Amino acid sequence: MKPELIVMLTYNDETVKNGVELFTSMRRSPVTHWGFKDVGLPVDEMKRLVGLMKDAGKTTYLEVVSLSEEEGLRGAAIAVEAGFDILMGTVYFDSIRDYLQGKTTRYYPFPGHVFDHPSILDGSIEEIANHARWLETQGAAGLDLLTYRYVGDAPELLRQVVRATRVPLVSAGSIASFPRIAEVWDAGAWGFTIGSAFFDQKFVPGGTFQENVMAVWEWLEKTREDELPGLLGKAGQAV
Repeated sequence: MKPELIVMLTYNDETVKNGVELFTSMRRSPVTHWGFKDVGLPVDEMKRLVGLMKDAGKTTYLEVVSLSEEEGLRGAAIAVEAGFDILMGTVYFDSIRDYLQGKTTRYYPFPGHVFDHPSILDGSIEEIANHARWLETQGAAGLDLLTYRYVGDAPELLRQVVRATRVPLVSAGSIASFPRIAEVWDAGAWGFTIGSAFFDQKFVPGGTFQENVMAVWEWLEKTREDELPGLLGKAGQAV
């Protein structure tokens, strides 16, 4: 099944200052999933931006890359107050899950051992898959897997975590080429995020942010599943 594109208005793990302007320029685009990070903008500006997204009928995501329980709870509070559909990220804590119970914001925590900034994911594939399975039993509505921040075999990790779980899995971070998107598709992930690569013009060299976003959306619309093997043969070129 074709994965969903989540456009993140972020660069180097921070929300961009002109996020409102960029989203407004694409509010009528067919891309339905939009998000940003909990750092880079004042809270009032975050609320304004997510409000614009909601008014345009988009599904909204707040990704929290901070790793402490206190910062995770702060992100959860912002997500609820601003009306985000999904809180992505945070190291899992019962307190965050409990805070979100009964609220409309769904929780997609990080599986595995995540540390440092920018984030790194380590541990064995079996350990991460087992943790993902456990998170599902704890009530996680989905998972935010830092696939390409993993220190080992990232495509195999993604395949194994997808197989181990039933909730939607989002592959987040360092997706900057069509072959890498093909890996995500082939693994069966529900969706993936792209942020910095749009600003770095990885899909349309020399193109605008808007042109890069639409290039990925159009590629997903036009590519057939039976074409993936050829693209996967180029996956080693992914960055």
